Amino acid sequence: MMQRTASLLLTTIAAGRALTTSAANRTAACVLAATIAFPCMASAIDIQEIVTPKGIQAWLVEDHSIPFAALEIRFRGGASIEQSGKMGATYLMTGLLNEGAGELDAIAFQEKQEELAAIYRFRTYQQAVSISVQFLTDRRNESIELLRLALLEPRFDEEPFERVRRQVLSIIADLEKDPEEIASLELRRLQFGDHPYARQLEGTAETVAALTIADMREIHAAGLTLDGVVVAASGDITPQELAVAIDRLLGDLPTDGPKLPEKPDYLLGEGTTVVDFPSPQSVVQFAHEGLLREDPDFLTAYVLNEIFGGSGYSARLNDEVRIKRGLTYGVGTYLASYRNAGLIVGQLSSANDRVAEAVKVVKDEWRRLAENGVTKQELADAKTYLTGAYPLRFDGNGSIARILAGMQFDSIPASYVENRNDMVNALTLEEVNALARRLLKPDELHFVVVGNPDDLEEFETN
Repeated sequence: MMQRTASLLLTTIAAGRALTTSAANRTAACVLAATIAFPCMASAIDIQEIVTPKGIQAWLVEDHSIPFAALEIRFRGGASIEQSGKMGATYLMTGLLNEGAGELDAIAFQEKQEELAAIYRFRTYQQAVSISVQFLTDRRNESIELLRLALLEPRFDEEPFERVRRQVLSIIADLEKDPEEIASLELRRLQFGDHPYARQLEGTAETVAALTIADMREIHAAGLTLDGVVVAASGDITPQELAVAIDRLLGDLPTDGPKLPEKPDYLLGEGTTVVDFPSPQSVVQFAHEGLLREDPDFLTAYVLNEIFGGSGYSARLNDEVRIKRGLTYGVGTYLASYRNAGLIVGQLSSANDRVAEAVKVVKDEWRRLAENGVTKQELADAKTYLTGAYPLRFDGNGSIARILAGMQFDSIPASYVENRNDMVNALTLEEVNALARRLLKPDELHFVVVGNPDDLEEFETN
């Protein structure tokens, strides 16, 4: 069954899609309980970098305390490699990977997965297809063989193809009525125009309705290749065992990868776009150009964002917009990092008769931070929170594998895990405030407002 999810990569929240079978749902609680019971903190993590006999690179954190392991695989490309008339092909294709493979039809495949108590989750992102795997040690080989069958010999039978297509069309219909999704899609359209980054992962009702089984085979062959593949594992498996498993699982995939999209032109300028939507409150998303992940100041920007609009209750925007004025139940910002584009993005919701005030406060605070920077106490508090929270991310094999895969995908060295908190603590007030002056551009902010706002200056109305 197809579900709409969101996944946190290393620094970027990106919409994805996870597929879970009934077997996965029934075994997940047991596996998660085991991983939480034996957390592996960042300070204790030993990342081993291996190369398999077939030349596939992988990172591994061994943990033999419980008899299972997690594997995370990322294929570069994702939805961004689709032709404009085939939008949603990757999303639909990944929804079919556990719907039959080789000699096994959909029911037989899922019965076998249930028998193995294995978990396979397939997700589509703007820039990647990810596969998250969890398997018991004594079922490792069988679990790898079943997944290998799904990756190399998916059936794409007509019955599951039509059934999953209907699920996707239902999701698209729901998204068309979701003000947050409407705002996000409109903001990306304004930012990137007709570039693939502007598209909706699920496609449109028209493009999905036109997709064929031949399209599934085509995007499968293009999207799942060894070119730039990322692999990470954590748990009860040795480097030698992992190398054998990876080569068996992935070694026969095509070596040549898809052509990735060129760098997009950044089209978004200062202003406000209002999208009419019948609701007593308005959803607001806002953004301007940010930093690429490889920018040497990215970690500084991450700390700055935590102070300004991050997850803490004392973040400036939360304090000014929510606590002091009661204009929203939540407001926040984050750094969105694409392969060759970076943004700083924020969101809030507010009653229609108060949204204009909320937008003004955001603009004013954006300018105040750019001009005056943060305080010594704000920086100290952010360092305490971020360095204390960081080890808690490594709370089980699945989490560790996902973090390691995200680091490799973003070309972050393995030493980052050990050094990250020291780098945070080494940041000075002068460095953070210099970046605030460079990064924050209040005169370039664009707001997308979905609702029926009162007294809001409308530079463009849709």
